Amino acid sequence: MTDIVQQSLDRGLLTITMNRPDRRNALSPEMTVALVEAARRAAEDHDVRAVLLRGAGGTFCVGGDVKSMAAGRAPLSFEAKRTNLRRGMEVSRILHEMQKPVVAQIDGAAAGAGLSIALSCDLRVAGKSAKITTAFAKVGFSGDYGGTYFLTQMLGSAKARELYLLSPVLTADEALALGMVTKVVPDADVAQAATDLALSLAQGPSITYGYIKRNINNAEQMSLEACFDGESLHHTRCSETEDHKEAAKAFVEKRAAVFQGR
Repeated sequence: MTDIVQQSLDRGLLTITMNRPDRRNALSPEMTVALVEAARRAAEDHDVRAVLLRGAGGTFCVGGDVKSMAAGRAPLSFEAKRTNLRRGMEVSRILHEMQKPVVAQIDGAAAGAGLSIALSCDLRVAGKSAKITTAFAKVGFSGDYGGTYFLTQMLGSAKARELYLLSPVLTADEALALGMVTKVVPDADVAQAATDLALSLAQGPSITYGYIKRNINNAEQMSLEACFDGESLHHTRCSETEDHKEAAKAFVEKRAAVFQGR
């Protein structure tokens, strides 16, 4: 565990906290490396059943550290810069593709690459006063960390073009109306609401959740027939889990199911 990205595992829920509150959790090279490591841990650790991603100090993440960019760093070649960027962008791919549900807790602001990372998650809980924006065009960037992919899949290319080219600052309610966030709660409640949601997923039918994510990820890129093949395979696999058998028994007995993640 590093100070700049903190990890805490409780009852199957891995909470990952971006911890640069003095810079509104702007992405530094060190933070991106640590985020990728934390995401890989979440994907590979069998004790992790769900993930909550959040920022320290009342802000999710404002994207790249523009102040640091303006100050300048040691010059790198084009190839080296691209390699470094692509390495950091893996956090969005891992969060999106891992077979575990991921919740983003959006306090304060989610901008630029910070928004892209939030969009890579499965669900997003936003505080009422949160500001949400692509931001890239305003600083002369085209966008990274998968935001153009996720927004196009989520909202369609026309709305994605609008949000990237014009870069409006959306309120949480406006983002909710578009379908960019899952729910909006009062600022004082966002941490508890996001944790409760993520914890409920950590205590759910984990194998089933993984196959639900795989089905939806397949639908983003595969043919209808290939998706049908995947659904039939995954559905049949889920029918053999202990969680399915427990849920069926609980249904008959008219009680809540108790899932074990197996």
